[in-house]
Amino acid sequence: MRLLVLTINYWPEKTGIGAVVTRRCEHLASAGHEVTVCTGMPYYPEWRIHANYTGKMFLREQRNGITILRSWLWVPKKVSSAKRVLFEASFLASSLLRVVLASKPDVLLVVSPPLGLGLSAVLLKRCLNLPYIFDVEDLQPDAAADLNMLPRSLLPLLYQIEALAYRNATLILTVTEGMRQKIIAKGIPAGKVAVLPAAADPHLFAIDSARAGRTFRDRYGLKSKFIVAHAGNMGVKQGLEVVLDSAFLLREKRDIVFLLAGDGAMRSSLRRRAAELCLTNVRFLPLQEQGGFLQMLGAIDAALVVQQSTVSDIAFPSKVVTLLAAARPVVASVSSNSEVARIIVQSKAGLVIEPERAESLAATIQQLSEDPERRSAMAECGRRYALNHWHEGRILSNLESHILRAMP
Repeated sequence: MRLLVLTINYWPEKTGIGAVVTRRCEHLASAGHEVTVCTGMPYYPEWRIHANYTGKMFLREQRNGITILRSWLWVPKKVSSAKRVLFEASFLASSLLRVVLASKPDVLLVVSPPLGLGLSAVLLKRCLNLPYIFDVEDLQPDAAADLNMLPRSLLPLLYQIEALAYRNATLILTVTEGMRQKIIAKGIPAGKVAVLPAAADPHLFAIDSARAGRTFRDRYGLKSKFIVAHAGNMGVKQGLEVVLDSAFLLREKRDIVFLLAGDGAMRSSLRRRAAELCLTNVRFLPLQEQGGFLQMLGAIDAALVVQQSTVSDIAFPSKVVTLLAAARPVVASVSSNSEVARIIVQSKAGLVIEPERAESLAATIQQLSEDPERRSAMAECGRRYALNHWHEGRILSNLESHILRAMP
């Protein structure tokens, strides 16, 4: 099979969709398929093109048996709704040219967001008779509506693009059953929509918490602290201001420290807010390399998953998979109707509290800090759930089956 993957995020991006897509592509290449990835210059989650990729219009790379075709995209220094539209449009234009000039594959796998890649897919299908699979990692129009990320006047256009992309796709993949039901409710036949969650990195199941955690604690001077951590993207959907407000309420608890590790569009404003509140119990860390990230996971006593109250089944953060596989107790400040809440409750891997309530978050963190036995039980339950539901071999095998089924 010759597969072309069209995605804005890919290696060397370490978090989010890029990491998920990279693992999927490398699995397919290792299974003997010819995989080409058409992507942008890496920019996420820093929202800054990586140093080795600046000033380039097109670039061709080879890595782990995969041909990577990169094209230019404009990345704004400060993200706004209007600038995000221009950012996505720049990639749509450059990547479409890149795909047209590439060798014709048997099938196209298109990863959304950005939703606009659905237009590229429809155009390629009609002009080149190229069937495509639409991989929906985030229900972008619903997110834009719920979070007021775009002017209301643009929403009808987004929903029209979404409907067009869904109708013309041979198969639609999405990450949770809740998102699948939302897509079906938009008038798409149920048999055309399948669930394909993110797979857990096998290294997560082998983390030695005692040794890895000790190394991390020694490096950052956190030897006896109770570590509460958010790791990954610091964007709008997360609503991480509630973490800072909780840290303010717990500022007298000298044994509790909050870590915000990663990057994203909201990192600068969060740092300013922490400085305004004089939060000595909050530390910002950069995005960690793989080894350092595994050590950090080994050190975390309570891991945070935070979403705004309006975020329900429009997205599912892959960090949930990571945290459960790494046996980290989770405090989820999310809507009770969300897929995150359902999984945390079902797995017994942590606690779900009402979102955007700093008092509840602070009280829950303090309770967990005083109950190591409860944390240990949550950790074991979470890892067991991850093994049963997100085993990499099974999920990646399902991906291959889905793609082969979609071929003409």
